[in-house]
Amino acid sequence: MSRLNPTVPRSYMSLRLWEVVGTAVFNLFVFTLLLVYLFPMVYMTATAFMESIQLRDRNAPPYPSQQLQFVYEGKEYKIYNVPFGDETRQLALITPGRTSSEFIDPQNPAAGPIQWEGNWRQLIGVYKFHATWENFSLLFRSLRLPEMLRNTLVIAIITEIGVLVSSIVVAYGFARFPLPGGNFLFYLMIATILIPEKVTLIPTYFIFVRVLGWNGSWLPIVLPFFFGNAVYIFLLRQNFKSIPKDLDEAAVLDGAGPLRTLFSVILPQSWPVVITVSLLHFFYIWNETRQASLYLSTRRDLIPVSFGIQNFQSLTPVQNQLQASALVIMVVPLLVLIFSQRYFMRNLVITGAEG
Repeated sequence: MSRLNPTVPRSYMSLRLWEVVGTAVFNLFVFTLLLVYLFPMVYMTATAFMESIQLRDRNAPPYPSQQLQFVYEGKEYKIYNVPFGDETRQLALITPGRTSSEFIDPQNPAAGPIQWEGNWRQLIGVYKFHATWENFSLLFRSLRLPEMLRNTLVIAIITEIGVLVSSIVVAYGFARFPLPGGNFLFYLMIATILIPEKVTLIPTYFIFVRVLGWNGSWLPIVLPFFFGNAVYIFLLRQNFKSIPKDLDEAAVLDGAGPLRTLFSVILPQSWPVVITVSLLHFFYIWNETRQASLYLSTRRDLIPVSFGIQNFQSLTPVQNQLQASALVIMVVPLLVLIFSQRYFMRNLVITGAEG
């Protein structure tokens, strides 16, 4: 037994080492995937703050920057890294040439021009960090953003009320009442999620425009949400089913009816899923462009912000301005999600508690 004792710490250290190495490798893999996933958004943010001249410079760094310049005899000249043997000097190019060029030393301009043999186009400039807001200024000058934001918020608030009320009532019925054929109706409703929007696009457009004459108004966008949403009903039903029915029976013994039970017992315990549904719907309305392009293309005073910026992107195909407009679209939902993420993450656990 005494012979085995010395090997116990060694085995424990080996297992501990494998655990540390395995955890480190796994974390490295996760962070690598995270960097790959976030790279487009980082690139978009960096490009939104770049000047147009930087995008045309192949030697410019990937972050917002500006090439250093030096004023010599009343004129501005760009500074480059110029190799001289084993050293590299930062000099301002005053006379470019194919085979030889003249430079001036910003540290000692009194020394006069410096001759350098070579093609100056192969030189890399000297840059400093420089972020510009001109892309956003152009966006704000070109669009009526306050009006578009107001339209988006009004549409979001109206549809939020409609979809929450209708979805909560329907989900409560599926979760608590023994409806005839209730399971079949529920699965039929869930099956509607699989129907592509393109299939129903033409029939709904014909009804709203040709039959009801709602073109150029918010009614085709707002009214359908007052009849619920299959995804939201599913999430709410799953949450309601996870709440014990004993609480309903206790409320009935106290004289509460179905609506009183819903508002006094069910909903106070379902705020995470209600907030999650509200967030999902807000994100959908904020990014909605298809319906707006169909019904509001003739009413520029009613268009939401996403559709307005989409039009701006089609009319201004400049990369940095496109990225700036995309950043404006993305930042509001991101801020909303950051401040409400704890409710969102809590609901991911609750909705899967019971089928």
